[in-house]
Order: sequence, then structure tokens, then C-alpha cells
Amino acid sequence: MTLPKALAAQPSQSRGRAFPEEDRAPRGPRDLFQRDRDRIVHSVAFRRLRHKTQVFVAPDGDHFRVRLTHSIEVAQIGRTMARALGLNEDLTEALCLAHDLGHPPFGHGGEEALDEALSDAGGFDHNGHTLRLVTCLENPYPGFDGLNLSWEALEGLAKHNGPVAEPKWAMTEANRIRDLELDTWPSLEAQVAAIADDIAYDNHDIDDGLRSGVLELDALLEEPFVARHWADIERRHPGLDRGKRLKALVRDGIGTMVGDVLDETRRRVTEAGVETIDEVRRAGRALVGFSSELQEEERGLKRHLYAHLYDSDALRPIRIEAQRIVADLARFYRDNPASLPAGWQRGEGAEARLRGIGDYLAGMTDRFAIARHHELIGPVNLPDRF
Repeated sequence: MTLPKALAAQPSQSRGRAFPEEDRAPRGPRDLFQRDRDRIVHSVAFRRLRHKTQVFVAPDGDHFRVRLTHSIEVAQIGRTMARALGLNEDLTEALCLAHDLGHPPFGHGGEEALDEALSDAGGFDHNGHTLRLVTCLENPYPGFDGLNLSWEALEGLAKHNGPVAEPKWAMTEANRIRDLELDTWPSLEAQVAAIADDIAYDNHDIDDGLRSGVLELDALLEEPFVARHWADIERRHPGLDRGKRLKALVRDGIGTMVGDVLDETRRRVTEAGVETIDEVRRAGRALVGFSSELQEEERGLKRHLYAHLYDSDALRPIRIEAQRIVADLARFYRDNPASLPAGWQRGEGAEARLRGIGDYLAGMTDRFAIARHHELIGPVNLPDRF
């Protein structure tokens, strides 16, 4: 069952772009949200995601996920749910593809190090930096800075995780360009993008964690969500070899979560009685999400992944070394501002200079940051395996 059509974002009813576009060059038969998606796909920031950490830093294994492949997988899950609910697939896909554009090298560990290094210039957060990229730093067009995305795309990128009560400086600046109504909930498309992100990394990080040997299957099977699916696969396919059973585990996990979100979203929308997108924004709660039963299991799974994968003994030293690389580079450019490439120097004033350093470092891929550290500061100590 799809949701009422009035709850889906419509390109014809968009609040439009910040800057009028009168360029008459050929653009093809695409509507507003399709162009948003395509501008993201063709951006430099999107291409850089292929060499940015998802879980493992600069992995040497070709089969581990990186930030780019994660974003594509999120988009696939988001499109599936948007279609089933009757929402706008193009806007959903655009938000899924762009949600991680602002990540610096080395994932959340790199973000923590960069935030601390720039604490006297307003700090750093990847969500705000995503807005900064698409409104300021990407410059492929002659008449304006940024990608000039639709209001709906900017709103979704800013608020896909819900209202923003205390935006940092980057999001505040983006909000000055367009009032994104940061105190309200976003569209259903943005809410779908957010839950698609959770579904993707919950299940795909299990896959990568087991492949790497950091996660142990016996310990993972103590989680009810995993144990239930593992047993069901054995019932359906008795004697299936371990490798295929693990692949089925990931597929089934995604399928269960997607089905649960679709049912729960329909229930919440009916219960809330919303009839327009503006009523969705004023609903006071997320209308897309897991049922209470699955949410409890999913939270338990997340706790397991944090304890046994993201914060594991195997990865903790790597995260610490990655954070040292970012901190060292930030310190080097603070002490040697003339070494910053000309395109990243932000004019007069210490704050502007530091934010230029942040923009430059945030744009680095893992391997570029490692190479700059070798060149400017000294060797790094990251294992080849991860």
C-alpha cells in the first residue's frame, strides 16, 4: 500500500533553487529532483568517496566497503522503500547518495580529530560540511557557487536525522542562504534516506566485520536479530555452506528491516492523520522508522557492532593512528599557513584561515592524507590489512 500522493515531494511544487538558472545549454528531459541527483553523482566530492573510510581505513581487500559503495547501497535501499510507499524516488536517491559527502578521511575517527583541531574556529561536523560542499565548495557552474540544489534536497541533507536544535557554523551559514526550517522534521523522503543508512550499515558492517575476522559469528549469534535469521536460513536451506549462509544472513536482515519500516511507516502516518508535507514537518516525531520490537533488536545489534567492531581492540589502534594523521596535518597547516594550496586560503583573519584548513583536510581521501603526512611530517603506522 502506498501513502497518499499529497505526502510525496513533487518537483512541480518545489520551493525551487536559491539562484535562478537561465543558461540555455541542453540539459535533457529531467525534472528538478532528477537534476539534483545527477549534480551530486557528477560532483568531485562524490567521486572522492571511493577512497574514504567506511569501517576499515584504506583497506587492501577489494571486497570491503568504502564510503562510496556504502552510499550506493543506501540509495538502493532508499529507492526500494520510496517506491513501495509512493514517495519521490529521485529526491530519496539524491539524499541517500549525498548524505556522507561531508565525511573527512578516516570516517568518524577523522571527524573527531578534525572537530577538536578546529575547536577554536567553530569545530567540524560532517553533516554541516555536506551542506557547505553543496552550497559553497563545489563550483562547476558559471553563475553561482555550489550545486544550487533544490530547497527540498538541502532541507533533507540538513535534517534527515531530525530537527537540528544547535547547528554548528557550517550548517548555520548554509541556512542563511536558504531558510531550511531547522526546527521542524523533514520530508518523508529524507526520513527514508536516514533509515536506509541505518539498514545498510547495520547489515553490511556485519558482512565486512565477519569477512575481516574482527567480528566473531558465535558472539554475533547471541543477538536475537541475528540468531533468528541464522536459524531460519538453516530451516530453509539445510546444510548450506557457511559462506552462502552468511550472504543470506545479510540479505535477509535487510529484507526484514525494510519490510518492518514499510509497515511501521504506514501505521504511523495513518495514526498521525497527516495529509500534507507541511503536516509531516509539523508532526513532532519521525513518521518513518522501525517498529518498537525491531527497534529494540536493532539497538542491541548496534551495541554489539560498536563493542566488537568499531571500538574493537583490533581497530582501536588504527583509529588512534588515523586521528593522529589528521591532527598532525591540521597542526602543520596552522603553523605553516603559506603551505596551504592557494584555492583553500580563505582570506584574512585567523578563523577564516582555520576554516580553509578544515575545508582542505575534510576533502582529503584516506590515501591522500597518508601521502601528505609522509611528505610533510613523517611516516605513519597503519597496518596493510585494514
